[in-house]
Amino acid sequence: MAALTPSFSGISYGRIGFEGIQWPCPSPDHPGTRFLHRDGAFTRGKGKFHAIEHQASKDEPDTEYPFTLTTGRRYAHYNTSTMTGRCKTLQNEFPEPVAQVNTADALALGLKNGDSIKVISRRGEVVTPVRIGDIVPAGSLFMDFHFPNANSNQVLGTFLDPVSKTPDYKVCAVKLEKCAP
Repeated sequence: MAALTPSFSGISYGRIGFEGIQWPCPSPDHPGTRFLHRDGAFTRGKGKFHAIEHQASKDEPDTEYPFTLTTGRRYAHYNTSTMTGRCKTLQNEFPEPVAQVNTADALALGLKNGDSIKVISRRGEVVTPVRIGDIVPAGSLFMDFHFPNANSNQVLGTFLDPVSKTPDYKVCAVKLEKCAP
């Protein structure tokens, strides 16, 4: 990295030692930069922010798909867990996929902790165990996307955000079905 990135060129394993050294560090005699933008020394000026109107997802809940699925990471895994899934300690933290379901929704669906549910969207379905509680609000569920056997990305849409042009990966309308034991 130091050979290819000018702002890292003064960093070496020998200099990192036990204390560490922070970038930018453009030369071997540079002390490193403890506070990157101290005293307003922004490299390209202060950040430029724009207020925009909220735009709802193109896949909102309705009578057929009444739940809102949101997806994200678990602290013990990263993306598809191809690397973190090989670490026994991290696997002990989150050994399998899980959907977090609100207590009221679980009661209405007859679910208990550890039961399996089928999460169905307009595009696909996955089966996953559930964890019941009040972490997510009623009408919502949260799933990770680390495990290939219950990857929530399989049910998400391909709509593009009109501003950033990124896919609408994080939310979609779903229905839930309790799986037979």
